[in-house]
Amino acid sequence: MSFKNYPMVSRVVFGRGSFNQLSEIIEPKRLNAKAPFVFLVDDVFKGNSWLISKIPLAYKDELIYVSTAEEPKTSQVDALVEQIILNHNERPSGIIGIGGGSILDLSKAVSILLTNEGEAKDYQGWDLVRNPAIYHVGIPTISGTGAEVSRTTVLTGPERKLGINSDYTPFDQVILDPELTKDVPKDQWFYTGMDCYIHCVESLNGTYLNSFSETYGEKAMELCKSIFLENNLTDKEKEDKLMMASWHGGMSIAYSQVGVAHAMSYGLSFLLGTKHGIGNCIVFDHLEEFYPEDVALFKKMRKLNNIELPQGICANLSDEDFDIMINVALSLEPLWENAVGKKWKQTITHEKLKSLYKLM
Repeated sequence: MSFKNYPMVSRVVFGRGSFNQLSEIIEPKRLNAKAPFVFLVDDVFKGNSWLISKIPLAYKDELIYVSTAEEPKTSQVDALVEQIILNHNERPSGIIGIGGGSILDLSKAVSILLTNEGEAKDYQGWDLVRNPAIYHVGIPTISGTGAEVSRTTVLTGPERKLGINSDYTPFDQVILDPELTKDVPKDQWFYTGMDCYIHCVESLNGTYLNSFSETYGEKAMELCKSIFLENNLTDKEKEDKLMMASWHGGMSIAYSQVGVAHAMSYGLSFLLGTKHGIGNCIVFDHLEEFYPEDVALFKKMRKLNNIELPQGICANLSDEDFDIMINVALSLEPLWENAVGKKWKQTITHEKLKSLYKLM
């Protein structure tokens, strides 16, 4: 058999205040004075002088505020690439993504599309990217998604929600500064934290499990339990630990795969635009059949942290709507094989998924 030769993030810096080193980290990568660094920044930081003032703009560098009101779309990637090409005569020295999972995924995709012809939708799938991306840096401002470490960039396209999974996707540099996560709203903190928890559950319970993914998954799971079940941590300790849980959880699925919650939440996201973290939580709340102990623990975490999940989001859907979600979910074959095994099609039927979606 052949083993995955997996690309890692080649450089990472961790520490409170490490964001202040951004200039000295990226400046040696500047190609020339006309080749800009383009900073893609979550537009929630508009007017946040504390963060924006730390961005080291020089020469022809550009700061673009990006909306994350919706999940990242292939059309959004194409528009950003076009904007960057039109605004600059030279190919950028690098793309710097500052934000949550959506911004990190968009940054990875833009850096790929600047060196690969065509549209973002052409690269949704596994190993379709031919040319190395330009230099790209990920700076998460929220923890849990694992986008900072993964070899995928999850995008909603015209026909499917699917990642650009390639060896050229991972960041060349990541800056993990827990201080950047201090203003995350409570609900958002929980939903992305649970994205990490669910990564661990689906990796550790999957048929693809191996010692590599298990080691990272167990550590991330231990950190999640500490953060969301214990009351003895300071806010700073929670910020530090969740940033590392996100990293380890992302590493865990790098060498295995996610499962039922992710496959079904992709369906919700494609049809209803449900954000990834909350979508995972809505689905996972109903997956006792697949992950009984872990769902019970999730419900306990939800209660302890006073989180109310949206109810009835599928209540008024038509049969056609259900078909769209189910077809998106069923198309993610590696996720189902990891969750249920090679014969997953015998039990994961159209009717089975419809009955689960109807609970939501």
